[in-house]
Amino acid sequence: MKIYNFDKIIDRHNTNSLKYDYFKDFGYTEDHIPLWVADMDFSVIEEIKNAIYKINAVGVYGYTGITDNYYRTIAEWMYKRHNFKVEKEWHSITPGVVYALSAAVCAFTKQGESVIIQTPVYSPFYKVINNNGRKLVKNPLVYENGNYSVDYTDFENKIVENNVKLFILCNPHNPVGKVFTKEELIRICHICCKHKVIIASDEIHQDFIHEPYKHTVIANLNEKFEQCCVICTAPSKTFNIAGLKVSNVFIPNPDLKKIYDEELIRRGPSSVNTLGIAACIAAYKYGEPWLNQLKQYLKGNLDYVSSFINDYLPKIKLVNPQGTYLIWVDCKQMGLENKKLNSFFKDDAKLWLNPGDVFGPEGEGFQRINIATSRSILEKAMNRLKTAYDVLFYEKLENNQDETLI
Repeated sequence: MKIYNFDKIIDRHNTNSLKYDYFKDFGYTEDHIPLWVADMDFSVIEEIKNAIYKINAVGVYGYTGITDNYYRTIAEWMYKRHNFKVEKEWHSITPGVVYALSAAVCAFTKQGESVIIQTPVYSPFYKVINNNGRKLVKNPLVYENGNYSVDYTDFENKIVENNVKLFILCNPHNPVGKVFTKEELIRICHICCKHKVIIASDEIHQDFIHEPYKHTVIANLNEKFEQCCVICTAPSKTFNIAGLKVSNVFIPNPDLKKIYDEELIRRGPSSVNTLGIAACIAAYKYGEPWLNQLKQYLKGNLDYVSSFINDYLPKIKLVNPQGTYLIWVDCKQMGLENKKLNSFFKDDAKLWLNPGDVFGPEGEGFQRINIATSRSILEKAMNRLKTAYDVLFYEKLENNQDETLI
């Protein structure tokens, strides 16, 4: 069996990498360590490269069709990894999950109608609602003792009060890392079906689940729930091919599928990248050994960060990580106002993270860290954080001592 080297540092500069080459546009410098946008610093498998090389050798990048091999490959992956049987007729293909969610908003709601989300949440969720002229309704997740849960009473009341038509679920949840249990999903689906709310489920991080948690494809719960959901997936996070622009949407209900596909037609051509199609097939056919090793490596990264925070950063708490390679850290005990907290990580620690308030006001006091990088980079970042942390609290201690002497 081939052993993959995730310790190898790959220089991604000068590749138009959003993560590495656009620091000036975001107000950062080359000195900052980027642990923000959700792609990985690991090279893809050779089979993906070879599939792309084969097309490059021809040198023609024309319009691309979708073969039965593509549908079959996706279906085999979904069944093997998630016990989800996908029919070809359920399948719509879009350039990305955000595109897919935007299409769902426009397909299943009208101007001014309400869409509900669970905050703090991935920032494009807000945009696909607000930018399409829909009413944004929030059901904030409840944060207690390092875990997030659903306020079902608030969820149902908000749906009724606002005549909500669509719910956008994020599972696994970005940024808080929550993996919804079957019991939680059943309660959510009962409420949505009761009030005729369609569920668009963003499951793009479904292949990154930490033990002992399990991912449940929402359409797998029962036939009734299956008929009111739109499942949005992609190989982009799993196999680090986000720039190749391909996602797979599954809609078991033929009436909803027809409405959704009509929206795709109204938007104009939504065909996906020629190279993305080839990469997707190669990834799902040959990428499982790489993914299994990657998940072990990421577990090591997670264990390292968790231990480091516990040992050296007592006022920072790691929110219970259940899924994704993005960790959510609670910094409220540091005693810094949100703006100063963001400045601490950016200006003092010289880390380029995602400030929590990017995901909504419920994220204030938190930071999101992407741990999908080489261990040595992560170690450098954490030691840099410790240095800034020690300086901050040494100064606070000195100031408190000075005040005592006055």
